[in-house]
Parts: sequence; C-alpha cells; structure tokens
Amino acid sequence: MKQGIDVVGLYVRDQDEALAFYVDKLGFRVHTDVGNGGYRWLTVQHPEQPSFQLGLFLPGPPVHDEATGQALRAIVAKGAMPPLVLTVADCRAAYARMLALGVEFTQEPVERYGTVDAGFRDPSGNGWKMIQGRG
Repeated sequence: MKQGIDVVGLYVRDQDEALAFYVDKLGFRVHTDVGNGGYRWLTVQHPEQPSFQLGLFLPGPPVHDEATGQALRAIVAKGAMPPLVLTVADCRAAYARMLALGVEFTQEPVERYGTVDAGFRDPSGNGWKMIQGRG
C-alpha cells in the first residue's frame, strides 16, 4: 500500500462550475463524483499525476453550518486562500491556450528565477501560479 497525501481540497462556490473549469479548461479528469445525502465528494486529477486528487468541495452543510459556508465562500472569492502551483512544459503556450478558453489571468507570463510563470484564478477565486518546469 502506498502512503502519503492522496487528496487536497479546495473550496468552490459551485461544484458543477468548478468541474467544468478544471476538466474543460485545465485538462484534468474526474476521479470521483459521488453523493452521500446532501454531500458531494468530487475529485479531479491531472492526467500526468494519477496518484494525487484535487477535491472540489462546497463549504456548507452538512460539514459546516450555512453561515460558516457563506463566510468561507466569501473568503475564497476574495482570493485570500494560498495559491496552488501548476507546473507546465511551456508557460507562454499554456497561457495562450488557457486565455483562449476564457481563463481569468491575474498575471501574464513573466521571466524570473530562471523560469517563466503566470497567475490565474478559478471561477471561485482560488489563485494559481503556473510555472514552467525546468529542464
């Protein structure tokens, strides 16, 4: 049995909207999409990283009360959560492809630290850094 981190979750305002973004615009694929009462467990994977899942979770009942869920969604929408990092082979090419698909960029590709990086947000406000892999 492999050990380690299997799922890291993000709070999203709408799971269907998030699913469309991560699958249609970033190229992820669905790993798990199951409901349990009022709760939906939804995870996606990067096609080149099948051992890791990104959970797209809706804050609110049954895990949080409605007021806490609203507060968490507002915090995410403001871009207050720590950014995630997506490594790509060619940052400028990925930027052009994703921009054409309607991804909201917060930073155009910039050369620094010996590589190229850009910034974007998902529809819920979660921030991402897209960094060109070295070598």
